[in-house]
Amino acid sequence: MTVEANESVVALRRLRWRARRGMLENDVLLARFFDRHAAKLDARLRGALEQLLQLSDGELLDLALGRAAPRGALDTAAGNELLALLRSV
Repeated sequence: MTVEANESVVALRRLRWRARRGMLENDVLLARFFDRHAAKLDARLRGALEQLLQLSDGELLDLALGRAAPRGALDTAAGNELLALLRSV
């Protein structure tokens, strides 16, 4: 395994750990997201996911369910692509 590939695996593990939430609905949603889409997460999508994980549980759930539109750092092509993947689970 190359150093770059190893760093990518470590980054994904850290993101999966950070994705653990206090709200069961978010935990289930994010666990399914990682199970289905972790292999698709390139550096820009991982960056968007880091931004998403900084939100409160309520804000995250509203975005995931389409009840709110992305704003600020998440209102980018990568942020919208990430939300589309999240909403597909």
